[in-house]
Amino acid sequence: MSSIKPKHQRLVLIVFALVALVGAGLLAAYALKNQAAYFYAPSELAAKPPETGRAIRLGGMVERGSIKTMPDGVTINFLVSDGKAKVPVRFTGITPELFVEGSGVVAEGRMAGTTFVADNLLAKHDEKYVPREMKNMTTAEAKAVIAETK
Repeated sequence: MSSIKPKHQRLVLIVFALVALVGAGLLAAYALKNQAAYFYAPSELAAKPPETGRAIRLGGMVERGSIKTMPDGVTINFLVSDGKAKVPVRFTGITPELFVEGSGVVAEGRMAGTTFVADNLLAKHDEKYVPREMKNMTTAEAKAVIAETK
């Protein structure tokens, strides 16, 4: 009877652990592959649209005069533009407070024909953003309010 030397036992365990670790990593990567949402600008979407049903993010500016509320009161249609192309977007739900015409937006969802159907909207503000509570304050008053909260 021959037994495996302790040195060889450790080597076999290390190789087995490495194989298991690589296998788990590959399995996790495969499972997450379909969950990745790629970011597109409207001109990129027009040039090379993704396959129907794939989760993507669409980013650009909300076209002025394009926001239309549907009769149900919760569905809106609007256009997202990057200056080169426009994409019609449909969203059902409550819009973020910063979502207005002319502002930046990132919409998460899928293409349905030529319309982007958004599941979620993320509104972006410009670098001059001021909370509405502080909009009419002078700089000195705003600094005083900030100092009080510290």
